[in-house]
Amino acid sequence: PFSVTEVRAVLGQFDQSNQFEDVRDRLVVELLYALGLRRAELLALGVDDLDFYNDVVRVCGKRNKVRLLPMIKPLKNLLKEYLSLREVLVVDANFKVLIISKHANKVSETFVYRLINKYFSHVSSKEKKSPHMLRHTFATHLLNNGADINAIKELMGHASLSSTQVYAHSSLDQL
Repeated sequence: PFSVTEVRAVLGQFDQSNQFEDVRDRLVVELLYALGLRRAELLALGVDDLDFYNDVVRVCGKRNKVRLLPMIKPLKNLLKEYLSLREVLVVDANFKVLIISKHANKVSETFVYRLINKYFSHVSSKEKKSPHMLRHTFATHLLNNGADINAIKELMGHASLSSTQVYAHSSLDQL
């Protein structure tokens, strides 16, 4: 996983920018890290999956398993900023895909992979830099800060505890 320092360094690259692409790129990093999303889950998110009243994000995971994830305040603020910029680009009100290109099209899995690789290449010497690494980082940071492994299992949408324990073992190996 990435270190806290590496994640903060990447997020710091976006400070003070309110350009659509910078806000979108920061949002992609934040959603992957703050919610522990899979790349496919990120790309499947729609505007209607955001519940600002209850501060949750509705995520449809593997096997169509739905989970509600907490929308922390910094993420909520970033989502609102992004939506206001997105609104200017999207002509069709029925187009509900959350993460879009500057041309108001759905982005690809390759786009997300390249985005993560681009930003983390500046701050990390790790050989593999992928969206899944941020999911791994999410779980590891929670575990290292005392979160219950069953709670992490639920947040990640794992069907079994053994899937989550992979993160626990790598965390213990690092310690």
